[in-house]
Amino acid sequence: MAVGAAGWAEYAVADYRRTLPVPDGMDLIQGGTFSSAFLTMHDAIVTNGRFAAGQSILIQGASTGVGIMGMQMGKHLGASLVIGTSTNAERRARLAEFGADLALDSSDPGWVDQVLEATDGKGVDLIVDQISGYAANQNMAATKVHGRIINVGRLGGEVAEFDFNMHAERRLTYIGTTGRTRSLEEHAEVFRSAKADLWDAMEAGVFKMPIDSTFDLSEASAALERSAANKHFGRIMLTVNGG
Repeated sequence: MAVGAAGWAEYAVADYRRTLPVPDGMDLIQGGTFSSAFLTMHDAIVTNGRFAAGQSILIQGASTGVGIMGMQMGKHLGASLVIGTSTNAERRARLAEFGADLALDSSDPGWVDQVLEATDGKGVDLIVDQISGYAANQNMAATKVHGRIINVGRLGGEVAEFDFNMHAERRLTYIGTTGRTRSLEEHAEVFRSAKADLWDAMEAGVFKMPIDSTFDLSEASAALERSAANKHFGRIMLTVNGG
């Protein structure tokens, strides 16, 4: 398993520091569903989020492949409460399969109140945000004083108003992170740290990733259309000659 710049090919070259072994008993297609999600969420939850057992975590955009990994990782690390969000009712109903104790709709104006009710009015310790945009200020309202918000995606918009008073009053740590601007050495450290912390759990089969659909490499345009339609749950995979 490897992670690299965008593109598809039958063969690719990767720096050895950006590769992970496929666990025994796992085929290459299933293995390919994990790598970017595993690395992104370890970097967000553990490295930047400083998550500790007994804390609460909310994953915004939890029905994505990365979000599905994040809920499971939080549960495995001992979260007292795992909350996942999805704006799609059908996908939201499946979040419990992957670790969510509470599934919410981030487009519902009342979702912050539901978070506060579930946390005795305090808010969650950590939010991993894949939405941003319209949810940015609501995220701060749903995070406890001295809580952390890790921004890893902008599905809800790249630009929005930001309530600086709320940020200051709740004394929040707000961290933005992406792999696009990292050096090879920084990427190598992400791989090393994630593998050292949680690869034993991966090999033990702790984490699961649903495959929504598979397409041959020649059908890449159809795969992109399915992704753009936003109707999938889990990963859309490209294969070469059937895998």
